[in-house]
Amino acid sequence: MSVRNRTTLFTAVALAAGLSLAAVTPALARPATGHAAVVSRGDARDVTQHVADFYGAYIDAAWAVDDKAAGAEAKALRAFYLSPAAQKKVAAYEAEEHADGILFAQNVPVRWHVAYAGSGAGHATSRVTLTWSDGPHAEVTRIDVQSDLRTLKITDLKPAD
Repeated sequence: MSVRNRTTLFTAVALAAGLSLAAVTPALARPATGHAAVVSRGDARDVTQHVADFYGAYIDAAWAVDDKAAGAEAKALRAFYLSPAAQKKVAAYEAEEHADGILFAQNVPVRWHVAYAGSGAGHATSRVTLTWSDGPHAEVTRIDVQSDLRTLKITDLKPAD
């Protein structure tokens, strides 16, 4: 076999291997559920992102029932992300309803989504959608979360209509 033919053969094999790897790599990066991977980006100045960060960390802490630090973590998250008035409102809800005042439930959702819902008078509203199970008929609830645009602190939470 001539040098030119070997070079062409090696080039073809390398190209085929590279294309195969390019086709397989995205499939390997996808979660086991078969859903497309979610890429998250953040902006520390974005009030909706701030709410999303809070709910993501809070739900992670609530899911971690076997982790002794999870309760303290959830309490610290509330202290950092919620205004003092919102913390009092959440505590009052929990005392009256015997349910989590952040999730408005006694259990923990499997998924959540946060979207900008409007702003005015120095506040922004984010709509938090909580999904409680998997499947085509999963239960979904929504919470409107109001935040101060200057401090980014959550100032009010209420179940959405």
